[in-house]
Amino acid sequence: MARIAGVNVPDNKRVPIALTYVHGIGRTTAFKICEKLGIDVQLRMGQADEDTLNAIRSEIEKGDFKIEGDLRREISLNIKRLMDMKCYRGLRHRSGLPVRGQRTSTNARTRKGPAKPIAGKKK
Repeated sequence: MARIAGVNVPDNKRVPIALTYVHGIGRTTAFKICEKLGIDVQLRMGQADEDTLNAIRSEIEKGDFKIEGDLRREISLNIKRLMDMKCYRGLRHRSGLPVRGQRTSTNARTRKGPAKPIAGKKK
């Protein structure tokens, strides 16, 4: 397994798809990196030689985008800032409810967690 930006990327996947395993690199960015370095998008990560991997690593390091720990830290600080401000979005984050205006009457089980039975509801 190749290590890129501290993440083990799978050998059996194509290079642009394997790069998406790094937090902060999506498909568009991965394809742009491959295009800039002249890497064939059909090449598997396990077939890439060490020079190619080093080129990918250096391109990611000198890139102007945040990845992994820096990105996670920035996102958590943004959420913490909203919570400290006590704005509506911050209150929704704090109470574990959907933030972006979704309905909560019937859905939102991912955000609210498993349904809690209410005593005395059955007739």
